Amino acid sequence: MFDVAIIIVNYNTAKYTLECVNAIKIKSQAATSYQVIVVDNNSELEDYKHLSANFPKQENFILHRSPINTGFGGGNMLGVPYANARYLLFLNNDAMLLNDCLQILTTYMDGHPEVGVCTAQNYDEHNHFVPSFDHNKGLRRLLLGRGFLEKNNPTRYPKRKQEYTEPLEADWVNGAFLFFRREAFEKVGGFDTNIFLYWEEMDICHRLRENGYKSTLVPQAKILHYQGVSTGTSKIISKESYISYLYVIRKNFGFIKWWIVRIYLTLALLVKPKKWFLLSTVIDCNPMTHSLKQQQKVRFYED
Repeated sequence: MFDVAIIIVNYNTAKYTLECVNAIKIKSQAATSYQVIVVDNNSELEDYKHLSANFPKQENFILHRSPINTGFGGGNMLGVPYANARYLLFLNNDAMLLNDCLQILTTYMDGHPEVGVCTAQNYDEHNHFVPSFDHNKGLRRLLLGRGFLEKNNPTRYPKRKQEYTEPLEADWVNGAFLFFRREAFEKVGGFDTNIFLYWEEMDICHRLRENGYKSTLVPQAKILHYQGVSTGTSKIISKESYISYLYVIRKNFGFIKWWIVRIYLTLALLVKPKKWFLLSTVIDCNPMTHSLKQQQKVRFYED
């Protein structure tokens, strides 16, 4: 059994996936054994062929291709059956290790059995600090805002834009780098594959907390994260984010809070004409039927 299984999802960004894999090889020392599992989420054939041709030919490196794009959580879950390790690291393909994160976090998790998942400190491609955790986006945060909560209750809501030197517990941690204790991940059932994209971290960290596990930032581990490369930005992506968010709120916080959140978002969007395209998603009682997950088609390719 390995110490860490690293699961990476590729979707039409083989260049970054190969860079990500190379960074793992360079930064990880022999003290921590690992395997790398890359799931190609039904990329275009040219991208997949580039990935396959340049993928390391080693026993601890596995490349699996899905015949359908299953989204972030679904793609990661496709990699889980190949994992044979004590810890599971779900790593965005646009996130590059800057130091020996595997050794740092394996050592930390070995000594903190109460922690179910931890993350590394993020920096962007210009080496600028990027917040690596967040507070639950419920009614309190929507109505009062992050700034008010952090100023008036810093113990419960630590400042996101502050660089820390010691581990810090948070509501949920950055989805670009999720280092799970395997038994904790299995206990909560892994990622909810109903969610195609976004808000998976808030959902799974909530379920971990419900089962007695903490979510923690360990700033000694550091990564570079190219911002927005893996998903991009568009109206379609923005709608998907709202679809996932409303699903997570209803699932974890109940019907009444979900209903109030929808009313608040509707009123907030009405005064922002550039975001009116999101109104139909917020008003719809079952927006999941319009998720990108429902629009995927099976595509088999000959290598």
